[in-house]
Amino acid sequence: MSGGRLRGSVLLSLLILLLAATGLSGDDGRAVWSKNPSLSPVNESQLFLYDTFPENFFWGVGTGAFQVEGSCKEDAKGPSIWDQFVATHLNVSGVNGSTDSCLFLEKDLGALDFLGVSFYQFSISWPRLFPDGTVAAANAKGLQYYNALLDALVLRNIEPVVTLYHWDLPWTLQEKYGGWKNDTVVELFNEYATYCFQTFGDRVKYWITIHNPYLMAWHGYGTGTHAPGEKGNVATVYAVGHNLIKAHAKVWHNYNKHFRPHQKGWLSITLGSHWIEPNRSENVMDILKCQQSMVSVLGWFASPIHGNGDYPEIMKRKLQSVLPVFSEAEKNEVRSTADFFAFSFGPNNFKPLNTMAKMGQNVSLNLRQVLNWIKLEYGNPRILITENGWFTDSYVKTEDTTAMYMMKNFLNQVLQAIRLDDIPVFGYTAWSLLDGFEWQDAYNSRRGLFYVDFHSEEKERKPKSSAHYYKQIIQENGFTFKESTPDMQGQFPCDFSWGITEAVLKPESVASSPQFSDPHLYVWNATGNRLLHRVEGVKLKTRPAQCTDFVSIKKQLEMLARMKVTHYRFALDWASVLPTGNLSEANRQALRYYRCVVTEGLKLNISAMVTLYYPTHAHLGLPAPLQHRGGWLHPSTAQAFRDYAGLCFQELGDLVKLWITINEPNRLSDIYNRTSNDTYQAAHHLLIAHVLAWHLYDRQYRPSQRGALSLSLHSDWAEPANPYSASHRLAAERFLQFEIGWFAEPLFKTGDYPAAMREYLAAKNQLGLSSSALPRFSDAEQRLVRGAADFYALNHFTTRFVMHEQQSGSRYDSDRDVQFLQDITRLASPSRLAVMPWGQRKLLRWIRSNYGDLDVYITANGIDDQALQNDQLRQYYLEKHVQEALKAYLIDKVKIKGYYAFKLTEEKSKPRFGFFTSDFKAKSSIEVYNKLIASGGFPVENSPPGCDQMPRHTECTLCFFLLQKKPLIFFSCCFFSTLVLLLSITMFHRWKRRKFWKRKDLQHIPLKTGHKRVLS
Repeated sequence: MSGGRLRGSVLLSLLILLLAATGLSGDDGRAVWSKNPSLSPVNESQLFLYDTFPENFFWGVGTGAFQVEGSCKEDAKGPSIWDQFVATHLNVSGVNGSTDSCLFLEKDLGALDFLGVSFYQFSISWPRLFPDGTVAAANAKGLQYYNALLDALVLRNIEPVVTLYHWDLPWTLQEKYGGWKNDTVVELFNEYATYCFQTFGDRVKYWITIHNPYLMAWHGYGTGTHAPGEKGNVATVYAVGHNLIKAHAKVWHNYNKHFRPHQKGWLSITLGSHWIEPNRSENVMDILKCQQSMVSVLGWFASPIHGNGDYPEIMKRKLQSVLPVFSEAEKNEVRSTADFFAFSFGPNNFKPLNTMAKMGQNVSLNLRQVLNWIKLEYGNPRILITENGWFTDSYVKTEDTTAMYMMKNFLNQVLQAIRLDDIPVFGYTAWSLLDGFEWQDAYNSRRGLFYVDFHSEEKERKPKSSAHYYKQIIQENGFTFKESTPDMQGQFPCDFSWGITEAVLKPESVASSPQFSDPHLYVWNATGNRLLHRVEGVKLKTRPAQCTDFVSIKKQLEMLARMKVTHYRFALDWASVLPTGNLSEANRQALRYYRCVVTEGLKLNISAMVTLYYPTHAHLGLPAPLQHRGGWLHPSTAQAFRDYAGLCFQELGDLVKLWITINEPNRLSDIYNRTSNDTYQAAHHLLIAHVLAWHLYDRQYRPSQRGALSLSLHSDWAEPANPYSASHRLAAERFLQFEIGWFAEPLFKTGDYPAAMREYLAAKNQLGLSSSALPRFSDAEQRLVRGAADFYALNHFTTRFVMHEQQSGSRYDSDRDVQFLQDITRLASPSRLAVMPWGQRKLLRWIRSNYGDLDVYITANGIDDQALQNDQLRQYYLEKHVQEALKAYLIDKVKIKGYYAFKLTEEKSKPRFGFFTSDFKAKSSIEVYNKLIASGGFPVENSPPGCDQMPRHTECTLCFFLLQKKPLIFFSCCFFSTLVLLLSITMFHRWKRRKFWKRKDLQHIPLKTGHKRVLS
């Protein structure tokens, strides 16, 4: 992080502390947002945490009575405010067609057994026990149901966590008293709670009084989106909230005094909240708005109960006219009336969006940050997460992949909070056990771990993917790293190619330094038109043109010397070499330029891997005449490529031993995408072009040049997004066949396109979903294609999570029937490339398994990193991918011959993949790559160099400096030599003059009688 950014963060923290110290804020929670905004993305605290939860962690699942029990009118259940709300406000047929837990208790218990949870959180329906809301004789059927449920849980060693009130107030109390607006309900609620403690307390050790009072008050009496559907009166909203707090406190004191001594239980209230992030992380006002947002939702109830017994100061100042006032006695009554912090973090806290207290800031799903805010605001209390999860659309059945990934994200944030932030979270409730009635969304969304067909008679509970995933997490008590083996020590062989890849090098048309090769003398008209004028008749001595006359080559050499690689992969520009597309007009200057790149590299012991054709999405790279003729849709382009390749072999082949004909031909579907048949035809011609070039080289040039040739395929690995879904596993394999097998199968195996592709397209054609067809090879063509590559060259950048999604239409992307999922828990680059090094090893094993024991070159591997100097993400990426390549080489016996990092320089206004910036400034990752090259991988500590050539890789900062500053050093040497010469001449003349004057002075000295003057 820059010094300015660091100073800004320090000043921000100091300002927040000053605000707290001066009384403008009594809250510590805002420190959550003042953390270092430039924390490294590969810092341990930011990465997905593979670890276990504490021993005896409380794993649970929850339901709400109104959502899953069903109406069961035959059980004499009384109507609730939600029964009335459904009838008057929602266009649904009520809850009679719900999950019917009151009828299918054994099926619910079977679902709990499947998960292996340690507790089950459920709510008691107040109107099921007491139909008119008043505690008299309890409804026998309701009492029987809850007793049976509790007895069954105790028998299974599943701890009951019982919520007394989950929004289903008896309708009679709403009609008679106005519901929670009237504090009479506070006393009635206490009587109802007393009965529950007396009746069920012998089996219940964890009680929740009220579930998420914020949503009940705000949406029940403010927005009107919840029962009882009242809206508009802000004072009523806060009066309801006030009564809910008093009701909870009264029940807590009741339990604490009369039941805790012998039942030994704990009691709290579930408080829910959203989370918010500042627009500008270093702006104090934005942070203050985030704090206000959290205080107005979570702090509204948490501050009186878990804090000082009163509402937050921000609320009291802002809502003076509508916020009720606690008396001192009431503050004492309310304060510290929770034995733990019960917290809800789910989608209902974020809906509807237009009613949220966002304060102009950004809504976030960062559960870890909310837990940190609670820790700072309320003295690090013990926390039980009593509701967490996400939703899916109603049509989703058992493959709830998105919900599974949301669970993974939330659970890991909880683990990070426990292990890295020392927050005492002792339990987690996945919400919910079953699909059911989802409040204002009715049956339009699902939140269950078990799918229920509401229209079926038996209401079977079918485990979803999220249920399988949660079961696995519970069994392992956390996250175990299974995707890769531990890092190993070892080295690649001495002849391993350590390379750097660059895209197309545009040749300079003329040397950038012609002053040594132009024999003419020029006069500069400095005071006139400021042009150079040739002096006729004068010829100067010149020297032959040199490769270093090209400035771009000088720059490349400087960067390559700094990289310390053994190989440099770059691409020629076909259109520059053959502007007309045929051999009638070859650009000899371009060919000379490329030869210079190769020869100058060899002087640094850097060999070239030359790519003949490097198309991109933005620039197809064909000579204009070929492009106008139809490009790769025209079969003649393949023959033109063969001629172009032959010219390159002839001009450069004596120096180049590794050739790539075409870079990523399997990605040209983005260009030839009018129809899938266009895509397949263009790909067919690309493959034929490569094959023609390979046979030309094999027959005519290989005997003398002894090189090797292949094409380079974009080869990302594919994982099933949902490992519990067979359709996702098939989709992942299908993606690999369509992406890699499309070209690899003909070249390395059968001489024809993969059978999996042909069969899948045929099946889609029969269903009328596509009219795509792969081109056919004749028997002769198959013989020509099979084996027309000397090694497998792959460009690998990331791993994709793939799911099946049937699509119609004759397009290449539609033919595959795959969709991609972004795993938000994974480390990713700014362009959303997931960093999953183990995918590279799986890919290498897959290639060996499918295509045999081939030589393999990783011809491009890299990541974009926003950092202009300390690119920590790239450093992490490099080390981990080289480590996985080493495992593939040593353990899996994949014949990896070389690794080429991508890329040398970054381009302006594009993702920053380069080791050097666009203005040639070096980044820190160069040193990491230097170390990997010098050591040949990851050698055992203190082991001697294994290869004779390794000492040449030792760092020589002085050598690089001398090479980079050669002109300046030459000028300086000339300058200092001239200066020394002038000083020497000056000193000599001064000595001569002193001697002369000394001699003259001696002539005036009188001599004694008889002495003669002797002159030297």
